[in-house]
Amino acid sequence: MSRLFQRLNRFRPRGLAGYMGLAFSTLAIALTVVVVEVVEREAGRHVERSIGHGLGELALQASDKLDRGMFERYREVGLVARRFALAGPGPGPGRAEWRQMLDDVRATYSYYSWIGLADPQGKVVVSAGGLLEGADVSSRPWFREARKGGGHVGDVHEALLLSRLLPQPGGEPLRFVDVAFPLRDRAGKDLGVLGAHLSWQWARDVERSIIEPLEAERQVQALIVGRNGTVLLGPPDLQGRRIDLASLRAARAGDRPGYAIEKWADGKTYMTGYSTSKGYADYPGLGWTVLVRQDVDTAFVPVKRLRSYGLWSGIALALLFSVAGVFVARWITRPLVQLGEEAARIRDGEGAALAPQARAYDEVQVLAGTLNALVVGLQRRQGQLEELNATLEQRVQERTRALAEALSAVRQSGQRIHAIIESAQDAFIGVDLRGRVIDWNSQAEQMFGWARDEAVGRSLGALVLPERFLASFDKAIRVANETGRLEVLERRVERIVRKRDGTELPVEMTAKLVVGSGADFFSIFLRDISLRKKVEQMKNELVATVSHELRTPLTSMRASLSLLDSGAVEDVPADAKELIGIAHRHCERLVRMVNDMLDVEKVESGQVHLVRVDQEVAPVLREAVAAMQGHAQQAGVRIVCAGTLPGVRAEVDGDRLTQVITNLLSNAIKFAPPGSAVEAALAWHGEGLRIGVLDRGPGVPAAFRGRIFQRFAQSETEASRRQGSGLGLSISKNIVEAHGGRIGFSDREGGGTAFYVDLPLAATAPPPRADLAGAY
Repeated sequence: MSRLFQRLNRFRPRGLAGYMGLAFSTLAIALTVVVVEVVEREAGRHVERSIGHGLGELALQASDKLDRGMFERYREVGLVARRFALAGPGPGPGRAEWRQMLDDVRATYSYYSWIGLADPQGKVVVSAGGLLEGADVSSRPWFREARKGGGHVGDVHEALLLSRLLPQPGGEPLRFVDVAFPLRDRAGKDLGVLGAHLSWQWARDVERSIIEPLEAERQVQALIVGRNGTVLLGPPDLQGRRIDLASLRAARAGDRPGYAIEKWADGKTYMTGYSTSKGYADYPGLGWTVLVRQDVDTAFVPVKRLRSYGLWSGIALALLFSVAGVFVARWITRPLVQLGEEAARIRDGEGAALAPQARAYDEVQVLAGTLNALVVGLQRRQGQLEELNATLEQRVQERTRALAEALSAVRQSGQRIHAIIESAQDAFIGVDLRGRVIDWNSQAEQMFGWARDEAVGRSLGALVLPERFLASFDKAIRVANETGRLEVLERRVERIVRKRDGTELPVEMTAKLVVGSGADFFSIFLRDISLRKKVEQMKNELVATVSHELRTPLTSMRASLSLLDSGAVEDVPADAKELIGIAHRHCERLVRMVNDMLDVEKVESGQVHLVRVDQEVAPVLREAVAAMQGHAQQAGVRIVCAGTLPGVRAEVDGDRLTQVITNLLSNAIKFAPPGSAVEAALAWHGEGLRIGVLDRGPGVPAAFRGRIFQRFAQSETEASRRQGSGLGLSISKNIVEAHGGRIGFSDREGGGTAFYVDLPLAATAPPPRADLAGAY
């Protein structure tokens, strides 16, 4: 096998010209084969159709000849019938004269084997040669059909009555075609029927005049097939046999001649042309079909000759194109060969650039220019390399010195960072992405009781977290590794940690992801807030205690001052009434402040429990507006319900929602100019409900916007009025968020502020309508 490959390798092309010549030759041969195949196939189909249609035309000519011949016989019998009808009332004493007339007709028209006249009862009264005179033919089809009033032509049949009276040449049975016409005189009287038996011998004359020359010239065979599929005339082995072929069925189904390629009973395949007789003039025709067949081997001789011609023409064209391809390939590659010689000259040092080729094509010129530019570039880089080698040692020394300085700076920076971490008041813990401790400062040692050597390398969760938080810690580390995000990153959070002795400690934690070159880790700072928590707890307890202790005496004072202010005591001096009113208003303010402080204490301690009920929101809004009408009248302000959206429901605590709306209305009344209106409204907002309180006051100062919902927060304008405790909005925010909603505010166009509360709808609420969407 290796020797075979070595021998074949000798014939492998050695250059681009050889490969291009081989490619041109292969392409030319393939293209020639494809073209020859396509042309040969299409030409073969065309020749096949031409031959088939030629056979169909031959069948059409033969069927037309048959129809015309039968038309002549049909007309002859009709003329004889009219002649006898005009001659007289019928044969009688002059029967011999009528017989002579019939004998003359048969002598004139030799194709008639028998011709005679039958009376209306079907009895033959006179005939040529006296044959069958006196015979009863009333049951014969030609007699019955002619009696119906028109001419009749019957299909080919064998002789019955005449088979014993007429000679049978060659022993072949006699066959006739019946032609009959009724006889009526000028008065229309029925005289009988003139009938004639046309000898089938005239079809033999047609065969000799039309078909036999075709069979001798084109090697074809013709068949005449009756309406029932019987071969009336054709090859001896088929004559008288019934056949059923696709061509015969196609001829009967169509009106035009055609052809088919089919296998016959002898096992051979023929191309068969067909045509069906349609009659001629007043001759109705018998529905005969003419088939002209030719053996496919004989019929396709022109196709085979065309294929042979196409094959040899294709081989000649392929060889011609191959030789032309070799010369074209050499012409194309000549500039490349010259370019290679020029490049070898440059390699040997005999030149510094490629010589231009004026007669080369554009691609070679571009390649030469590019190679020249490459050579110039290489020479320039070679000079730079030599210069670089001369100064390489000096550059290495400079880079080494710079690297040492950078390393020293990194070490100093690391020492500074370590000193900062060690001197920090907060505990610092470095944790890798697997949750393992990699750094642990002295403050961490003091906070948790673990030395650095004991902590480094251990899991942070197992080291400092209570057992109930370990699952959450492992999940957070897993999520951080998968997504690169941690919930507590970049913000202060409060957590509970565990010291070495098992005691728990509240801390404030700040975590950040430090990204390095393949050594990312989390930096965590922890601050002990246990003291702050104790102070806050003491403050809350003090506020709760003071609030509870103040509420009892304030309730009594409020009730007494209310009675005095309402005029329950008579004869109170006017100046005393003014003082009583002032005391009553300040008592009311103290009661509100105590209630707000109690609410704040409940919220922070988690003692506020909402009783949420699926209810309509519009009545809650109207109740809050009604409760604040008196306060609004004292301030000279009107409260207007701009929209209520009847039927809209939400799952809310009605009392707490009333408290929120009351707080917002109180603030709006406080800052609304006298004579203006405060609007309270319900509206759709997104997929939920929005409650809005709008005023025309001075608006919220920019410096106060960020802390407006904080506890005890008051703007300078609000503090100057010395009204409120600064707890209402904070309490409202906690109540709204407990409902799953959101509270906010925005400036109104034309001046003023719009506070809004967004709440989710109840499951039974109707879907939001776009035409009622909120505009604030």
